[in-house]
Amino acid sequence: MNPRWAIAVPGLIALSACSGIANSSGSADSGKKVCAPGTVAPQSEAGLDQTSLCITGRTNTHSFTVEIARTSPQQARGLMFRTELADDKGMIFPFADARMAGFWMKNTVIPLDIIFIRADGKIENIAANTTPYSTDPVESTAPVAAVLELRGGLTAELGIKPGDSVHWTPR
Repeated sequence: MNPRWAIAVPGLIALSACSGIANSSGSADSGKKVCAPGTVAPQSEAGLDQTSLCITGRTNTHSFTVEIARTSPQQARGLMFRTELADDKGMIFPFADARMAGFWMKNTVIPLDIIFIRADGKIENIAANTTPYSTDPVESTAPVAAVLELRGGLTAELGIKPGDSVHWTPR
């Protein structure tokens, strides 16, 4: 479940909590409800801080509660060893500076959609339904400011695409 930073991609593990992602609000869950990025939830069962995050496309906005993987150990572990991920949950990996990002699925039990987010908050590319336990690199196609992991297949189900906007406020 957690995209492990590819060991073959040096420098990706040393990431910080500073994000250049756009921060704003929108409507939630493909409906008219308000999506309030940055609304803080209690810590997750894994002990990570959580925040609200919204993804806005041409016609819909979807809201999620995401764990924030800030430190190198948190990012290295990511969603590894977890056996499920709810449709409204995920994990975000913020970077101090935009960079090429690479993940792998070693020790990740379930498939994930790995979403690469540029500094302007737009989705650069999506690696959909990644293969559990794979050590093949899953990479961004351009420098990114953050990476978001959701349940495998969810981006297709919700119509989330490159170019959509991701809004969140780091805590």
